[in-house]
Amino acid sequence: MSKIHVYFMPGMAASSSIFERIHLPTETFEMHLLEWVLPNNNESLKEYAKRMAKNIKHENVILVGVSFGGILVQEMKPFVNPKKVIIISSIKSNAELSRQMKVAKSTKAYKLIPTKLFENIEFLAKFTFGSSVLKQKLKRYEKFLSVRDKGYLDWAIEQIINWNRTKIDDEIIHIHGDADEVFPIKYIKKAIHVKGGTHIMIITKYRWFNENLPKIMLDNYRN
Repeated sequence: MSKIHVYFMPGMAASSSIFERIHLPTETFEMHLLEWVLPNNNESLKEYAKRMAKNIKHENVILVGVSFGGILVQEMKPFVNPKKVIIISSIKSNAELSRQMKVAKSTKAYKLIPTKLFENIEFLAKFTFGSSVLKQKLKRYEKFLSVRDKGYLDWAIEQIINWNRTKIDDEIIHIHGDADEVFPIKYIKKAIHVKGGTHIMIITKYRWFNENLPKIMLDNYRN
């Protein structure tokens, strides 16, 4: 069997360095790391996904997306025709948004988020990773949050809050932490639960992923 090409998409504002401790068996898998690019003016999520899909250079790939990256890879799916799509710390439809996010959508309160403040790493880390991020670890997380363009952040927040997917794609494989603050587990349906996993478990629970991702990827995979 030829190698399986796996493309990883980080979460909102994050760089691919969040995957630095993720290691897949090299005799079976080849990892490819995607990065956020700035959206065009008034670009829809579908248009952005189509543009990002041009970075997929192989057939029969597996797409893995974290948080907003998980939303994006689901939107990329029709343009890529992947073998599998795996989302981590993300959602499969707008029904899985938190109550606060649904209120923000109905009231348009998300438009009042002062993204200019995200130039301060503490504000950005807590908004992106959850309020449990400890101050003493902020320096460590700073390297993961490389996309601080205000236009991108405004666009990304709007795309998450206003994601129009109402029907869950049953083919999506969902891995979710039971301590996720951004997308609480109580709103999440049909997911593989990771005990103690927070919204940044791709970083903090890397051992779990290194042990379990290969098995999840190979299950029912046919070249």
